[in-house]
Amino acid sequence: MEEYLEKLNPHWFEEKDEDVEKWREQRIRILPEWLTRISLQPFSLNFVIGPRRIGKTTGIKLLIQQLMKETDPREIVYLNIDLIPDLKLFRKLLSYLSEKRLKYIFLDEATSLKDWWKPLKGFIDAGLFKNSCITVSGSVTLKVKKYAELFPGRRGKGRIIEVLPLTFPEICKILVLKPKATEIKGVFSNYLSTGGFLGAINHGDTFMNEILPALESEILRNGLSIKLAFEIFSSLLKKIPSALSYQSIAKDIGIDYKTVRNYLEVFENMFLIKIAYWKSGKEISFRKEKKIFFRDPFLLRTISFWTATKYLEPTVYENIVQEHLLRKFGEIYYYRNSYEIDAAAGNLKIEVKARKPHRKYPKNITILDEEDIPRFLIKLFKGKNPF
Repeated sequence: MEEYLEKLNPHWFEEKDEDVEKWREQRIRILPEWLTRISLQPFSLNFVIGPRRIGKTTGIKLLIQQLMKETDPREIVYLNIDLIPDLKLFRKLLSYLSEKRLKYIFLDEATSLKDWWKPLKGFIDAGLFKNSCITVSGSVTLKVKKYAELFPGRRGKGRIIEVLPLTFPEICKILVLKPKATEIKGVFSNYLSTGGFLGAINHGDTFMNEILPALESEILRNGLSIKLAFEIFSSLLKKIPSALSYQSIAKDIGIDYKTVRNYLEVFENMFLIKIAYWKSGKEISFRKEKKIFFRDPFLLRTISFWTATKYLEPTVYENIVQEHLLRKFGEIYYYRNSYEIDAAAGNLKIEVKARKPHRKYPKNITILDEEDIPRFLIKLFKGKNPF
């Protein structure tokens, strides 16, 4: 076991880690904020969940580099579960690690091994890791399959951490040296293409060559059909940003609306899209047409490229505002009768227009055009009145 673990933990010998070296070579790089939310107090069972290629593995290895400054490197173990061929070996590794009384254990790409959670749960129940901090990271399958819920009362001080693309204000903090209006406008223009993926900022559209295989892999891993996912996305792109029904997509493809609903719910758990329901006052309708938006501009462009389906220009602006309101308030809805509210969250009601509107709206509705959006997003996350 010792020899096997030595191959997976070059930090034990102060050797260079390939992922860390690639990070250091990037033109734009940051130490991810989400690392600070990982509990490092025993006992902790953390779950780090996010889409592929968002930087979870690199982030964890950067955390290991920090921990080495105050901890014996051999008390920190990293395991890429993708390299463990079967459950039998995984169980042996856990048994070996439990005897070593390690401080920090990182289990990466956990969902690549079927039933990985069973032996881990057993060791935790037996109290064999009571002095350790365990962090399980992996793709969105962790969320779709609700693995964290299989450890009720067993997470100790641990947390569930969602790793998402950076928001526009976060990108501004990284790229804007002097917060002038013209500079922020330029960053926002680039953000429309690259979104919050540092991979896209550093490598442009070639980053799609990494995102698309990972996307297809996640679709298959969750038991979905690539062909059907392709058709549903294509139909969706033709309809947004308008409100729509599951039935309208089902009719395009010739399938049952329940299948469309199931696929969209998985896409939502994959952090690709978000479904916003109709809301008036305290009344929420799950039956009326829905507003569906992509959670990052780069994801929108990538799916558009994959399906060779164009989307309307206002889509990207509306999607950005909806996502940022969701991040800020933890909720997002829409409303429509004689007029439409694209996004309702907290005490805000917003209609997004690519250009200045020609009609009047009620006073409690704020109209944002593409010139207003960058300033609105920055003020929103500064805790100031964005108006």
